[in-house]
Amino acid sequence: MPDSCNPRYPDAHALEQRLAPIHAAIERYYSGKALRYGATPAGVDWPSRAGQELRIVRLLRSFNLEGVCSLNDLGCGYGAALAVLSKHYPDAEVDYLGIDLSAEMIRLANTLWGHRKQTNFIVANASPRIADYSIASGIFHVKLEQTKDHWEQFVRKTLDDLSATSRHGFAVNFLLPDANEPEVLQLYRTRPEPWSRYCESEPDAIVEVISNYGLPEFTLAVLKRSSAI
Repeated sequence: MPDSCNPRYPDAHALEQRLAPIHAAIERYYSGKALRYGATPAGVDWPSRAGQELRIVRLLRSFNLEGVCSLNDLGCGYGAALAVLSKHYPDAEVDYLGIDLSAEMIRLANTLWGHRKQTNFIVANASPRIADYSIASGIFHVKLEQTKDHWEQFVRKTLDDLSATSRHGFAVNFLLPDANEPEVLQLYRTRPEPWSRYCESEPDAIVEVISNYGLPEFTLAVLKRSSAI
């Protein structure tokens, strides 16, 4: 696993055990959505297809996807990123791996995209391979009944796994606080600074915060100096 030689986690097995209840809760939540709504934006808890596409476009925009490359999609759901790739990067040859905790999501993804060349899906909480780039769309938004501290431990571990399994860089998104909306305890909202600082603690990282693209969130893009292309 990616964290086996990660100095942040000298006891990776113990950490996995602590995070197992979070992974199980996420799996139940999104499997329920998939069973109810199928391969639709509502099936991944997103209100509109246009907003879903915009979010994924913003995640991908920081990468060089021209030509041949590989992409890990953590929390891939039913594979909505593949439709975005086909529409916005029709000439790219992307070796794609979708990873999701929900077996029902992976079943839907295989039904939709199993025919696509260089496309695979697995049930897991992290990628087993190193790819050129990685994305994770919306996986930090819904914390369910987890405490903030416990959820942020999950976020840190996930960011570290993304870094360890991304050759050139990765991108994720977070919900921003909204003073005009009542607080929803099941949602995780944050300012960019804590997570941009966390990613910048890796000496190889070039971190960019992108916001003001029409959604109540920000994108955190992390590229690696040593492998910039």
